[in-house]
This record gives sequence, C-alpha cells and structure tokens, in this order.
Amino acid sequence: MQVQTALFFETTEQIYARVFRELRPRTPVPEVTVRFCRFANVNSNIRMEAGKIEVRISDLLEGAPAPIMEALAWILLSKLFKREVPRIYLHRYRLYLNRRDVRRSLHLVRQQRGRKLLDSPRGKYYDLEAIFEDLNLRHFNGLMARPLLGWSRRPSRSTLGHYDPSHNAIVISKLLDCPKVPELAVRYVLYHEMLHLRFPVEHRGTRRCVHTPEFQAAEREFPQWAEAKEILKHL
Repeated sequence: MQVQTALFFETTEQIYARVFRELRPRTPVPEVTVRFCRFANVNSNIRMEAGKIEVRISDLLEGAPAPIMEALAWILLSKLFKREVPRIYLHRYRLYLNRRDVRRSLHLVRQQRGRKLLDSPRGKYYDLEAIFEDLNLRHFNGLMARPLLGWSRRPSRSTLGHYDPSHNAIVISKLLDCPKVPELAVRYVLYHEMLHLRFPVEHRGTRRCVHTPEFQAAEREFPQWAEAKEILKHL
C-alpha cells in the first residue's frame, strides 16, 4: 500500500528514474527530461544522448493516472535497453488505451491534428470512385456513403489498402494502379476496405478485433474471392 501511495506523489521524471534503477541497478541514474508534445496520436519516444535521457510523450497522456505513466516508462525504457517489456505493464497500458473515453479522445484529436495524404481517386488505369459506386450497388444496395477515396502517394507492397476511420478515408496502394494488375484485384482490395465501414473494429479488453467473424463471412461473398486472393499473393 505504501508503494502504491508513493507512486501517486512521484513526478513523471521520478517515475522514469525509479524504473531505470530497477532495470539497471548497477548503473548511475542519468538526468531524465520528460516533455509532453502535441502529437497527432499517442506515440511516444525515448532516446539517450550524452548520458541524458529525453522522453517525448503525447500530450494526450498528460492527464493519465500515475500507474499508466509507470507502465509507459517500463515500455519505453525496456525498448531503449533492448529488454523484453514485462507483460503486466503492456497489459495495463493497452487496457487504458482501449477505454471508450480514451478512444473517443484519440479519434477527435486525429481528426483535428492529423493530415491524410493521398492522391486523386482517378488513377492512370483505374478510377476508384467508379469502382466504389459499382461495388456499392452490387453488394451494399447502394446505401454506403462514399468516404474519401484515393491512391497512396507511394506504391506499397506491405499495405495494399487501408481504411482510416478518423478521416473516413480509404487509401489503395498505387502499386495496384497498373495495367499488369487485373481489375479483379483492385475491386477485391477496395471491397475489403469497404467492409471496414460496414463492420467497425470491436474492442474487447486489450484486444482489437479488426476482422470479426461477420466481416470474414461477408468477405467470402465477394465473387471470385479465391482467385482475387491468389492474384494478390503473386504481387
């Protein structure tokens, strides 16, 4: 009880110094500077230069409870020294980020601060708006409101498409805007991202369920589903 009480009276710098001592008990504690920065998300970072540790934390976490700041200190310092992050702190931090009120705040901040960089939906070979409208009529009875659509700035092989709920935008990799890529592949990737509008992410404790059973069942209703998947494998 005394340990918990002491935690609530520590400054953020003191929390990092204490966690540092626990991670590296034989090393003198360096000077620690913690700054809260106006980021568009909750990403935080840490670095060590000239014997000093500098921590930059999203200002979205400035009012977070002390146990959450302690969990983040364990996460950042463990990564700095290439140590495995204790599961108890990962669980605590993820559970906090998955709270409904925290997710709502993050969503609003991403809308206000973030910028969505994408190219026109009309590519050199495929028009995403035309494909969207056709898919909408065929699979969603024409009832899905069209989000912001566009091709990615750079061709990506790792992410062929994604839906950003904060900006209500679907971005498709420019890699697919190519005469060698069958239209079936483009249609399938866009259909997959449209399903993210139909079936939003579900949050269960620390877990984010992106592809729910309902999502997967609807995905298999896409004509030539297996053929489209096979085409994408070879890309």
